[in-house]
Amino acid sequence: MTDPQLQAALRAGAEGIYATEAGTGLLLTHGTWPAREDFRCFVHVADSITDPSTELASIDWEAAITALDAGEFSSSSGEKRMLRLAASLAGDIPVQLGDAVTGIDDRNVGLLVKAILHASGQRQLPR
Repeated sequence: MTDPQLQAALRAGAEGIYATEAGTGLLLTHGTWPAREDFRCFVHVADSITDPSTELASIDWEAAITALDAGEFSSSSGEKRMLRLAASLAGDIPVQLGDAVTGIDDRNVGLLVKAILHASGQRQLPR
């Protein structure tokens, strides 16, 4: 599956659930994680039951964070923080907000704010 196909399938799989849309969108616009082969094992893809030509994908957020906590990903502290924030929004995974937002750059703060607005019903999904 190409990166654009994966992104489309993840967006389609999250569609209609604002918090899931927001967390998935945050991860996609951040850009690092979906392109990583070691992360893709946490992405599950299936055909839509209502439209078999549409692929839907979802992320096993809990398993991804468990792997992150176990040190299975080599990544920067900012990348780890963005994964935790996305997982918190989309997968209801607890995050220590003070630690998670400390040290992310201005671009990522902007993406996070847009994602939070989207999750609250103000559909401004970062793209």
